[in-house]
Amino acid sequence: MSRKVSTRKRPERDEHMIKEQLKIEEGVFDNRTMMAIWRMFNHNIVSRMDHIISKGKEADVYLADSGSSIAGKYSVLKIFRMETSSFDKRVEYMFGDPRFEKIRKNNLREIIETWCKKEFGNLKIAQMAEVHAPIPYYFKDNVLAMEFIGTESTPSPILKNIEVSDPERVLNSIVEDIRKLYKSELVHGDISEYNILMNGDNPYLIDFGQAVVLSHPNAERFLERDVSNITSYFRKRYGINKDAEKLLLEIRK
Repeated sequence: MSRKVSTRKRPERDEHMIKEQLKIEEGVFDNRTMMAIWRMFNHNIVSRMDHIISKGKEADVYLADSGSSIAGKYSVLKIFRMETSSFDKRVEYMFGDPRFEKIRKNNLREIIETWCKKEFGNLKIAQMAEVHAPIPYYFKDNVLAMEFIGTESTPSPILKNIEVSDPERVLNSIVEDIRKLYKSELVHGDISEYNILMNGDNPYLIDFGQAVVLSHPNAERFLERDVSNITSYFRKRYGINKDAEKLLLEIRK
């Protein structure tokens, strides 16, 4: 869990060290992104950026040494790219969500920064619902700091890339987390074997940017797709036959 964030000004020596460390990323991040990362240092969320652990179409994820306001040794920074055009395909998850009705469709920076804010808020809902998901720590503009899921400094693998020893238990855990989210009036909207980390024997849902509240016009369709996707994967990979329609009825009770 995160502890109270300190707002005390850092000593000049610490500030110099942080600025020197951030120079590693010069030419990769724009100035506004650099300032958002600096805010993470200044608020003691992270003390050092280590290395990139995941590259995606929309964001890169970096391993970081946690600062004094975070209990765990490591954290991650998810940095959404400001130049990407793939967010055009994500508008159906944002427009229609009453939390973000005032977003300007022609402003890419605003859309991406709102997506970051949206993922933080959705992870907060997941945390309150006691869902297996990373704990969100802080966000600023297009940078999201959250819990590192892994062992030592090694990130947990995605479900797709490993063979689980008890697939039925894993599937049941995923469905139970979908149910908990639904009871908290949230639908993940993009559950698949690529968006689940296996931390030991426990599946963790990730990538919550597209999650929508139940009042979203497509929430029920997204829920049905989530359940269909995950049951289809376990049926093809492990031969486990679960009735998706029956699971949906149990989730919606």
